[in-house]
Amino acid sequence: MDIKEYISSGILELYVYGALTEAESREVSRVLKEHPEIRQEVEEIELALQKLSATAAPEYDAEALLANIRRKLGNKPDGTVINIERKKETDWVAYIGWAACLALLVGLFFVFEDKNNLREQLSSEKARSAKLEQQIADAREDAEKTEELLAVLRDKNVSKIQLQGQQAAPGAYAAVYWNKQENKAYIDAENLPEPPRGKVYQVWSLKLEPLTPTSIGLLEDFAADNNKIFALENANESQAFGITLEPEGGSESPTMDQLYVLGVVAAAP
Repeated sequence: MDIKEYISSGILELYVYGALTEAESREVSRVLKEHPEIRQEVEEIELALQKLSATAAPEYDAEALLANIRRKLGNKPDGTVINIERKKETDWVAYIGWAACLALLVGLFFVFEDKNNLREQLSSEKARSAKLEQQIADAREDAEKTEELLAVLRDKNVSKIQLQGQQAAPGAYAAVYWNKQENKAYIDAENLPEPPRGKVYQVWSLKLEPLTPTSIGLLEDFAADNNKIFALENANESQAFGITLEPEGGSESPTMDQLYVLGVVAAAP
């Protein structure tokens, strides 16, 4: 520790005035036990403040003292009233003491303000640094996800099924990238409208004859997903895929009047 720098930092004055936080006061107390020079400096600060206070404080109540003298002397025997005039003197020592106290308090105030400003700046810098680190991590994660998705979509074992808009949403569109060997279905839902509050998209694997729908999952956190590509498990012998809008949590069977998109799996050549 640089003892001279520590003493000149102003923290000891704040310690004496009780302007530090509890944790900072404990730290200064610890330093005092380890460094006699710093402990001596604190004692000198306390002694100086005591001297300033003693110098600046009035030693007597002049008005009360004058009233007491008048009561004891009373009037002269001839009836004339004794008028005692107080000699007006300027107590320059007291003025200097008050000025010194005021200067010290102002100085401590600015040290305290500078310390708070520095603490706020450090907190702000830490917050900005943490935010930047998070942005870098998110960008790296997004890049990794993009590479993974590209690899999935370019896999020769992946079949693409286009799902066209239906009566509930004629302008909607989605695509399913189905890897039959790995039982994975990747739903590209970028061209689906954002579902209203309390609603969620549910994806269905369909057998056509007879029509048998099987839910393979929900497109949850739709608004928060930036790329709008969702990976779902699909071990079914799907002949078609459909996406409906359902109450939050999903439904046991599709709500047909809320069928947004539908697409048929192409027959193998």
